[in-house]
Amino acid sequence: MNIPTTHNTLMPCLTLDNAEAFEGFLQSVFGGDLHYKSLREDGKSIMHAEFRIDGQTIMYSQKSEQWPVRTGDFFIYVDNADQSFQKALNAGATVIMEPADQSYGRSGGIKDPFGNSWWITSL
Repeated sequence: MNIPTTHNTLMPCLTLDNAEAFEGFLQSVFGGDLHYKSLREDGKSIMHAEFRIDGQTIMYSQKSEQWPVRTGDFFIYVDNADQSFQKALNAGATVIMEPADQSYGRSGGIKDPFGNSWWITSL
């Protein structure tokens, strides 16, 4: 199998309301970087973008009449679940579950301002 070096075997592909702001959320909460972005003919809305966090790619685009919103649920390991959880709240997320010690690590859940759920976990 020949996969581009910036891609993974399996990647989420989201369609969001306010996809541009999603980039800022990802950057402020999880770090990483925008790898690729192309705009639609209007020169403003995202047709396709790819953001990388620790070698993993999330693809996303701006919703349109043809492409309705499609959100996702994510489980992500971070260095410090409590710090990343607080960064998510500071960036407009809401609490699903406060961070707590679990059998699999310290974990908490948030819903981001775009409708995606994130389970933020550290070991």
